[in-house]
Amino acid sequence: MASRNSAVILGVGPGLGAALGRRFAAAGYAVALAARNLERVEKLAAAIAQAGGTARVFATDATDAGAVQALVAHAEAELGPVEVAIYNASGRVRKSILDLEPDEFDVAWRRACFGGFLLGREAARRMVPRGRGTILFTGATASVKAMAGSAGFAVGKFGLRALAQSMARELAPKGVHVAHAVIDGGIGIDPDHARLDPDAIAEAYYQLHVQPRSAWTWEIELRPWVETF
Repeated sequence: MASRNSAVILGVGPGLGAALGRRFAAAGYAVALAARNLERVEKLAAAIAQAGGTARVFATDATDAGAVQALVAHAEAELGPVEVAIYNASGRVRKSILDLEPDEFDVAWRRACFGGFLLGREAARRMVPRGRGTILFTGATASVKAMAGSAGFAVGKFGLRALAQSMARELAPKGVHVAHAVIDGGIGIDPDHARLDPDAIAEAYYQLHVQPRSAWTWEIELRPWVETF
């Protein structure tokens, strides 16, 4: 049985997901890195281990209830009690409503919203009996402003925000901190800081996690200094 607590990150890519894995590993958490593309995630896990951290890789379809249940169960058994759960997966499709196919809309909604429900529920089922834990959801500009040609993506992100707000209201009195982050801008490394640095976003997520319960935030908006809003 692992002695440390764990952080589950579902939707790990080379940008924000990787930064979240590094940040929570640096804070002493054993991190469960879950994604569909395992090659990049395995390299991240190796880098975390080389830096002295602990990471495990899990092939997980965020829209498969059984797979998400197994992910959280394995994290608990192999890495320690799940103290943090982060939903960072997304489903982006850019098409005119005139051309958007039903299956494309469904896939986008499932990846952007339904998977968040699955992870949030499984994490909450373990955190509530312990009276502690943090569940974080990655949103986007589309969480609050639906642009033309983004119906599938916006519906999913609007839904994810609603899920987070509902969970925050229900679970805060039970000791579980739920928060949603509106990522308003492009993510990437830029010498002029005109894009959202993934490590800076990851630091904001970590600070949400360590907030005193007397001053919890349910939602933050993050954007580079040059972004209009």
